[in-house]
Amino acid sequence: MGIYLIVCPLVFLAGFVDSIAGGGGLISLPAYMFAGIPVHNAIATNKLSSSTGTVVSTARLIKNKKVDWGFVPGTVIGALIGSVAGANLALIISDHILKMVLVVILPIVAFCVLRDKNMDVEVPVGMTKNKQYLIAIVCSLVIGCYDGFYGPGTGTFLLLVFTKLAKIPLEKATGNVKIVNLSSNISALITFILAGKILWGLGLAASCFSIAGHYVGAGMVVNNGVKVIKPIILIVLVLLLVKVVSRI
Repeated sequence: MGIYLIVCPLVFLAGFVDSIAGGGGLISLPAYMFAGIPVHNAIATNKLSSSTGTVVSTARLIKNKKVDWGFVPGTVIGALIGSVAGANLALIISDHILKMVLVVILPIVAFCVLRDKNMDVEVPVGMTKNKQYLIAIVCSLVIGCYDGFYGPGTGTFLLLVFTKLAKIPLEKATGNVKIVNLSSNISALITFILAGKILWGLGLAASCFSIAGHYVGAGMVVNNGVKVIKPIILIVLVLLLVKVVSRI
């Protein structure tokens, strides 16, 4: 019960944060680790709860016609391939090595996600639709691999590369990012299910809280929301780093 009391409220908060500012995985994955869940089980079970929350956000954006369907097939396939590769990489790495990797990755991910982002898109001369599509596919493959291996910040990374590198307008990039993110989540989730790494009772309970967090956050307009969310994420990251380092 103590594990549920730690994980579920933080997963709700992660879903709420993710729907407003992105980077919810920086809260949800540490939540599982705070509760003492082994790192491989934590990554796998977090993938279950985060996937269910992403379904809610994706469905909302599709309903509001925020998706450019021409970009979907290639980017989804790229994300699926990358995610399976990343998830299998995470499974073969020892618990000790994976913790060492997290110590390095966490500060980098936090910096990239929490820094101020100018999302304005200026399409340069010569940037054709085909070039945008090719760049988006490559980015989906690479970041899909990261999502399968670790995950937090994936949506924000995808949004950055879709707008900054592929030069896709923000209005359409947001919807396509959610579809790619959902695809990589589900692909990694299936890999972890087959490997038997998911704690189903905890994962399903956390999924309900993740859905609730996304639903509440998506329906709210929060003034200066990012200013409130960034300190929360930073505190969680510091606590996670202390916990991981102390157990290496």
